[in-house]
Amino acid sequence: MVGPELEPIRRSFSIDDLVPVASAAGVTQTVLVQTVGLPDETPEFLAVAAGNELVAGVVGWVDLTAEDVEDALTGLLERPDGQWLKGIRHQVHDEPDPRWLGRPDVRRGLAVVGAAGLAYDLLTKAPHLPAALETAQALPEVSFVVDHISKPVVGGDLEPWAAGIRALAALPNVTCKLSGMVTEASWTDWKVSDLRPYADVVLNAFGPDRVMFGSDWPVCLLAASYAEVVQAAEDLTVDLTPAERDQIFGETARRVYQL
Repeated sequence: MVGPELEPIRRSFSIDDLVPVASAAGVTQTVLVQTVGLPDETPEFLAVAAGNELVAGVVGWVDLTAEDVEDALTGLLERPDGQWLKGIRHQVHDEPDPRWLGRPDVRRGLAVVGAAGLAYDLLTKAPHLPAALETAQALPEVSFVVDHISKPVVGGDLEPWAAGIRALAALPNVTCKLSGMVTEASWTDWKVSDLRPYADVVLNAFGPDRVMFGSDWPVCLLAASYAEVVQAAEDLTVDLTPAERDQIFGETARRVYQL
């Protein structure tokens, strides 16, 4: 969080910041997703969900590699607000090993997540997609959600990212968030047309019933307001039927996260 370019998000954000912008965009429920690999954050997020009807669920964090990962998950789920825990995430794209997801200890942790009835959010970039594919194939009982369409460089080559997305989409236990694109484009002059080739790959590969909108707020503020992100997603899905848009803007998330 250093450098002048991160100034727009170098502060604390609370539910009070989210409520007015979500309301203005017509968003009535959202999922609060982890930001750091620290155990103290998830209980804080669960308390937020329990205290505000806008937050319908939480994607938290546990150390997947820990021998006591099952106990850690059970401890979260058995809290008075544990019902709001719907998934787990780890910043895989920050791991120096692009095959981190293929480690035996990581896969054991992922199996525990699945056995607890929780989804697992894949926070990856293109180099991590081969290991993500192999892991999703090896754990068909786990529901995987690709975050931020796996963060392709908007304006760069579609491949090998597109091939990796299509391979993941061939697996029935994988869904994808239409999110995070504006911060992978030029922060100062991105256009919806810049995002469209990447959105089209995702929509064509997964289909609307396995795609869910995500705002990536407040990180999106580096490049766009909440309203601008919502509008971009609406523009990118304008050719779909109302039923298909309902899937992307609500039903897929409700089903996958069991909201």
